[in-house]
Amino acid sequence: MGQWHKSGCVLCGQNCGLEILVEDNRIARVRPDKDNVRSEGYVCRKGLKVANHQHGADRLTHPLKRVGGGFERISWDQATTEIAERLRRIVDEHGPRSLAYMGGGGQGCHFEAAFGVRLLRALGSHYHYSPLAQELTGEFWVQGRVFGKQYLFAGPDKKEADMLLAVGWNPMMSHQMPQARRVINHLSKDPDKLLVVIDPRLSETAVKADIHLPVRPGSDALLARAMIAIVLREGWEHKAYIQKHVYSFETVKTWFDGFDIKEAVRVCELDYDQVHQLCRLLTTRKWAMHLDLGVLMNRHSTATSYLYMILMAICGRLGVRGGNVIPGTIMPMGSHSDERKPKTWRTVTTGFPAIMGTFPPNVMPDEILNDHPERLRAVLCSQSNPLRSYADTTAYEQAFKLLDLLVTNELAMTETASLSHYVLPCRSGYESWDGTFFPMTFPEIYFQMRRPIIEPSGEPLEEGQVFTLIAEKLGIIPAIPADLMEAAKGDRLAFGAALMEWAAAEPAALNNMPFVLAKTLGGVLGSAHLAALWGLLMAAPKSFQECAARAGFTPGPRLGEDLFKAILDRPGGLWIGKADHDNNLAALQTESGKVEILIPELADWVRSIEPVSEAKALAPDEGYPFILNAGRHMDMNANTLMRNPEWNKGKRACTAAMNPADVERLGLADGQRVRVSTEAGCGVIEVEATESVRTGMVLIPHGFGLNYMGTESGLNVNRLTKNTHRDRLAGTPLHRYVPCRVEAADA
Repeated sequence: MGQWHKSGCVLCGQNCGLEILVEDNRIARVRPDKDNVRSEGYVCRKGLKVANHQHGADRLTHPLKRVGGGFERISWDQATTEIAERLRRIVDEHGPRSLAYMGGGGQGCHFEAAFGVRLLRALGSHYHYSPLAQELTGEFWVQGRVFGKQYLFAGPDKKEADMLLAVGWNPMMSHQMPQARRVINHLSKDPDKLLVVIDPRLSETAVKADIHLPVRPGSDALLARAMIAIVLREGWEHKAYIQKHVYSFETVKTWFDGFDIKEAVRVCELDYDQVHQLCRLLTTRKWAMHLDLGVLMNRHSTATSYLYMILMAICGRLGVRGGNVIPGTIMPMGSHSDERKPKTWRTVTTGFPAIMGTFPPNVMPDEILNDHPERLRAVLCSQSNPLRSYADTTAYEQAFKLLDLLVTNELAMTETASLSHYVLPCRSGYESWDGTFFPMTFPEIYFQMRRPIIEPSGEPLEEGQVFTLIAEKLGIIPAIPADLMEAAKGDRLAFGAALMEWAAAEPAALNNMPFVLAKTLGGVLGSAHLAALWGLLMAAPKSFQECAARAGFTPGPRLGEDLFKAILDRPGGLWIGKADHDNNLAALQTESGKVEILIPELADWVRSIEPVSEAKALAPDEGYPFILNAGRHMDMNANTLMRNPEWNKGKRACTAAMNPADVERLGLADGQRVRVSTEAGCGVIEVEATESVRTGMVLIPHGFGLNYMGTESGLNVNRLTKNTHRDRLAGTPLHRYVPCRVEAADA
């Protein structure tokens, strides 16, 4: 007989609640968890297919070392000893800037980041490359200036909003909020609410919208500037809100004087009256907004984020119910990094600063492929597959082959693992204790610590355990007293007191607490991650303690332990906190105490976005007349986490979607094999004719081109993107605006 377990999905950031039937140590059946307080029985087909993620034939079972052209099995002791020796030698010879850690951004498993970042810092390096910096850091940088800290980013209060503005976002496919399809369907059917979509194509979400602005690809920043100019020209700005909460409005206002609004809207290929009508709604409705990759991975990415922040501020929609609010968190998704301070590291060759404590993966190949004495020489890659996840596969292949050391901690033999010097097997999200810290609910704060429900095959370890072993071989962890080890077996509060007493006299312990907890409490609990959770809750900041109290937990010295027990008692997840929804702007950490919309570094950039220059920049390239959207979201892709193509058997999963008029004009036919070429390279793929795609555009999904058991299925779209095609400030890729050419494959 099998057993049902409460768990969660690990395939996207929503982590919907699942109930999983395990029979003979395999996932036999999956159904939505109707008791989950956040997802409430909602799940998409990806979550129902997690067995394909768990039981891939290319799962790793033992540590491997590259020998000649292949790999040989070695012991954990040999692997961690040799890795530690090579790391120490590289850092000693070339300095800490020669080392980078790439990880900490798993869709379902965040706990390894505490260990990976700590190991990196113990060796003196700050170079943490994260998936976060592949998508969101331009927006985080802007909100860091506006709110005072980069981790104070605002999301839509969908419960209270009567209008939702989706900009470059297709939640019917990409989700990005709990119960996305359910929320969108309710919005579209509610006569008292409005759904507004700004997207070049008639996406699955745009079909359901009350208003759809089919903006010209790449002109999002110009449209945002035009909308601000309309609001200001008409005098529709929220004067009372601005007076009370906004700093430097009068300076920013001058940037829009004399702006040619109608010409800008014409260049955006939109109807002026419709845009004007939308601006009126933005100043009269209780609206919230979500920006997504359609703009965050597009031309003027950071500037577009900034313009929409200005728009929300002048309409009075920041920090208010039904607007965009700063959520509470148990743990921020990153740390604040102020590039104006000399202590904030920049990349050696490309000069990009850390944002939210992380660096953009787009620049890593450049940081390896150079002759600088402090170039990157060693990379620790954890639950990340840059050879399929990040821009410019060719550049990454060239760069990784030059590394002195590449270590990959993974579930499966990925494309990145196959180039590594050492491959270390890790437990999956269903074989280990793990969880995430995505702050996507308001005002409640949700958390679920998934527990192991499958016994792993072979010798895989939790990623936290892997980093702890390496740290131990490096001599990073101080000698732990025997009495402290013994105390870990007893009352946890007493152990915590003993731990803090020892750490007060042992600085190395305090600096490397994740490893200390893994060696002490982790040994008792059987999990480094679970020990890290306990430590996190015991050291929770006052702001979270106040949130926990609002959710019904008793303040005081037992709060952390009480939360820990509650989390263990509720495998399906629970509300562990509640933000103060009546005084949201109290979270601001700006010098003025207000929303600071003046960012001097972006002033010239914003003023340069005007109709004449944009019309010229957007003119089609004769050699590459189409615009490739590299990264279409669908039901049939899940980043690179679903490696076995059988999960999409019988479906038309990886195609180049084009408008039928373009297909006919090129003399092609639906289903025909075509060659798509860009500056970076070319690939062959089946064309799909669909009216949902705007003329002049090509859509190719991400997450394909995976080499599974010797066979590559679908096209790796990152082979068609250049890592140098990136945002000037954040370094994020401009995947949604890649000039391309399409022709018959046999031409």
